[in-house]
Amino acid sequence: MNNLPSPNLEILKPLRASGLKSDPPWKISKQEIRTSLKASTMDGVFAAIFANVTTGVLLINFLLKLDATPVQIGFLSSIPMVVNFLQPVGAYMADRVQSRRWYIIAFFGPARLLWLILVGGIGWLSWSGNDPHYLVAWTLGIILFSSILAALGLAAWLSWMAALVPRRLRGRYFGLRNSAASLTNLLSVPLLGLAVSAWPGGTIQGYGVLLLVGVLIGLVSLACQSCMTDVNPQITNFAVSSDQQEENAPDLPKILSVLKDTNFLQLLLYFGLWTFAVNLSSPFFNLYMLKNLALDVTTVTFYTSFLSGANIVMLVLWGKLADRVGNRPVLLLVGSVIAVIPILWLGVGTDSVSVWVWIPLINIVSGSFAAGYDLCYGNIQMALAPIDRPAQYFAIAAAVTGVSGGLGSTLGGFLAGLDIIGGLPGLFALSSVLRFIALLALFFVQEPHSQPVVQALFSILHFKHPPILVKEGV
Repeated sequence: MNNLPSPNLEILKPLRASGLKSDPPWKISKQEIRTSLKASTMDGVFAAIFANVTTGVLLINFLLKLDATPVQIGFLSSIPMVVNFLQPVGAYMADRVQSRRWYIIAFFGPARLLWLILVGGIGWLSWSGNDPHYLVAWTLGIILFSSILAALGLAAWLSWMAALVPRRLRGRYFGLRNSAASLTNLLSVPLLGLAVSAWPGGTIQGYGVLLLVGVLIGLVSLACQSCMTDVNPQITNFAVSSDQQEENAPDLPKILSVLKDTNFLQLLLYFGLWTFAVNLSSPFFNLYMLKNLALDVTTVTFYTSFLSGANIVMLVLWGKLADRVGNRPVLLLVGSVIAVIPILWLGVGTDSVSVWVWIPLINIVSGSFAAGYDLCYGNIQMALAPIDRPAQYFAIAAAVTGVSGGLGSTLGGFLAGLDIIGGLPGLFALSSVLRFIALLALFFVQEPHSQPVVQALFSILHFKHPPILVKEGV
């Protein structure tokens, strides 16, 4: 573990007095930051491969081969979200240890090793020839327990990254990190889909082999974190505690004090509504291609790679733009386009134009603008969270989005099987309407260092902004 310097209390005072969400008050050398960010990027690359195997189209195809229902597919997406309500508990625990690194490894390590149970189940199935449907329950159970462990560790990881990445570089760095992960997705997803389809023992057995490899790669991603500078959260707590004593600040429960932050509560309202609306339909796009359009998994994974390709092209652009105009304007811009995506799926059929033109185009548009949302979603939390307890803010945000997203996926799974709304097409139309409604909540959120929406729009278009609108903060 790296030696951690003592906090500078004189730096902390003006930050707390102004309410500025900025870089941590302790000093981390530039060399340590560079080394840590390189290691974190490699961590993201290997973690992307693990995620490709244990989530997304490969896992959905595996469950469909086991005759899983749309409701069970909905649970596949909802379980990891709903258990995020445990993130405040994880933040509470993480702030009472002395190492971000070892706390994260203690939870993410077992979360990834749990998938070896499913590898064993697939191996037993291949040897015994028993009914494979029971593996659906095994899979959902593993997702539940691994997601609980991950939820208890995620807030600590976000706090660690907030400490290591300077505020002025967050847009560019996370754009680069996400681009590396997207390039990994672009190359690995089609190859993984092809490997599953071509496996001599069948797709179920092939998925078991890939899952074993994926778990090993997931452990390599955790090993990359050993090269990152560790952060002791007790240093921050000590600095804030001392500063509060000097100012005779009231000792309020930190979790409850979040409820006094009206601006953050407005952000939570946006996150909750948006995540519910998005997850009402997004988990079922791959299901629509695999089941309704009867496309094979190789074709679907090939189309999914268009998402990653578009991410690579656009992430750096969104990162630079977010650094220039702020995260809130970018979220409004990309959200307006993402809200239209479910409507575009209504024009998809089994004809050659839809399969070879329309679906790739939808995935390209989705990947391009989802890159901006994924980047700014985390960055705006870092911008609004106070310096003394970022993990608690991240955890509460994750709990809200987890529960709302889980409800969306679960409800979507039930609605997808109902003729009253027209099945999946009706579900897509409903999701689009709710996405536009959710965007209205974002207009009330204020972000430090962010340009007003109209000023940001003119800045993006390289036009001279109207001074009256900028002055009034429109």
